[in-house]
Amino acid sequence: MKLAVSSSLSGLILLALVTSIAAEDPDKDHIRQIQTSAIQKKKSPVAHWGFEPENYTQWSNHSLRLIPVYTFGTKGNIKGLNLSSYTGQNSPYRNEKSLAQIYGFLPTNTVNPEADYLDQTNLYEMQLAALKAGKKNIILFIFDGMDWQTTKAAALYYSGEDNYHCGRGTGFHFQDYPAAGTSQFGYMVTAPHNANTDVDVDQQTVLNPGGKIRGGYNAAKGGPTPWTPGNDKKYLIGNLKNNYGEHAYPDSANTAMSMTTGLKSYNNAINVDPTGARVPTIAHMTQQKGYSVGIVTSVPITHATPAAAYAHNVSRNDYQDLARDLVGLPSISHPDHPLPGMDVVLGGGFGTIAKTSDEKAQGKNFEPGWKYITEETLKKSDIENGGQYTVAVRTSDKKGSCGLKEATKHAIQNKTRLLGVYGVGQYSAHLPYQTANGNFQPAPGKQEAEVYSESDLKENPNLAEMTESALQVLSQNKKGFWLMVEAGDVDWANHDNNLDNAIGAVKSGDAAFKVITEWVEKNSNWDESVIILTADHGHYLHIDQPQALIPPKEKTK
Repeated sequence: MKLAVSSSLSGLILLALVTSIAAEDPDKDHIRQIQTSAIQKKKSPVAHWGFEPENYTQWSNHSLRLIPVYTFGTKGNIKGLNLSSYTGQNSPYRNEKSLAQIYGFLPTNTVNPEADYLDQTNLYEMQLAALKAGKKNIILFIFDGMDWQTTKAAALYYSGEDNYHCGRGTGFHFQDYPAAGTSQFGYMVTAPHNANTDVDVDQQTVLNPGGKIRGGYNAAKGGPTPWTPGNDKKYLIGNLKNNYGEHAYPDSANTAMSMTTGLKSYNNAINVDPTGARVPTIAHMTQQKGYSVGIVTSVPITHATPAAAYAHNVSRNDYQDLARDLVGLPSISHPDHPLPGMDVVLGGGFGTIAKTSDEKAQGKNFEPGWKYITEETLKKSDIENGGQYTVAVRTSDKKGSCGLKEATKHAIQNKTRLLGVYGVGQYSAHLPYQTANGNFQPAPGKQEAEVYSESDLKENPNLAEMTESALQVLSQNKKGFWLMVEAGDVDWANHDNNLDNAIGAVKSGDAAFKVITEWVEKNSNWDESVIILTADHGHYLHIDQPQALIPPKEKTK
């Protein structure tokens, strides 16, 4: 059933607030000033992306940096579910046998007898251990693209203090929350199996298994911790095109499936191994055990990270087929026996019209129209048309948060699944960027600054609201649930070399995480709930003047 809610008093209040905020002078925004100046001058004394301090936007892609991992409900737990099972003396990077098992080969210069870090695939093992131990609620929270440096930049701005220089840090809920003494901290390698693998999306085959450049991690070159630089500034962004490094840097598809399947594959793979064979995810396993499963994201629901929770495809770019897998319809990977479908799918994807170039990327069954999920898929999914879902979409003049609440209520009362599709179509269908000071007026990055209408802000819910809806629906299942939440706009902001958007994205993601911990405290406990919070990969932000990111005191009163 497709639901939309008429304008209410609360909607009018929100609209008035948005109008008031938009009228404020954007030049008074501290981070916006830094970002705008850096783009205009092409350099900044405050920060830069890449290895050239005099070039603010030298690098706009991913890096091979070690990535922080925060866990909740794990300390003192059984072997395999305790983070220390994979760190320090237990790090798989300390011996050849473990590394060969993880990669399928022994990566060059990757064995490190002093390694304290785990591997990204170990997070799958933790989730599997949680399932085997009978944990009721298993949640994987991914700040896409948020490395230690991005977190540090955001903490400087919001805390107003330069109060940590290594380790877990402080200032955000996910950094400070103790989970009744069960929280732990570590960091991991995110390297892929390989990069530059070619595929045939129509045949769903891999054309050159093994790709052209393999994964691995050289701690001497890349650094032994997320906050300690290595001895080779170019190593972390190495690939065939720039010939900088010996190991491939990762993408969001392979890294996400590393956490959901426990298997390293090629960049762009969605739950297929390096040869193209489909593999099950933790969501499939929990679903087979009777759990409910769901995804929530601030970017299109069929982007790499949310798609890797459940779908199968040799290419992350086959968006329309990935959508079919998520909602249990026939797809290129499952034409005759569709997957059961997820119980909750909430995020972006609304309204972006596909271009001619998308036809080749998505194969011969590509349907002109919406790029990320076809309108036909939405129609077939709707319970009114014999589907399994209460469907909520962005609707003109309707407050997004209210529409989602109504859909959530309907799904619970009528025991249906929940599918919600929102976003700003002209900006690749992601939710509006909150920005550092929360006024939804992004500064320019490598791309022109996004400009949102009053409708864009009114008609979309935020990540925290979608997370709350997902928890309400999934928790109706007394056996338990598995949930992935993705703050995907952190990654998009870093790709844009946009400090304003990146800092705001960390804040909005933290708000969604707080919704989860408050739910656990009210409805569950840390004996039956487990949360793993991390990023799938990093970027290459460098903070040159930390104090400069702290707003002047007179502007924070």
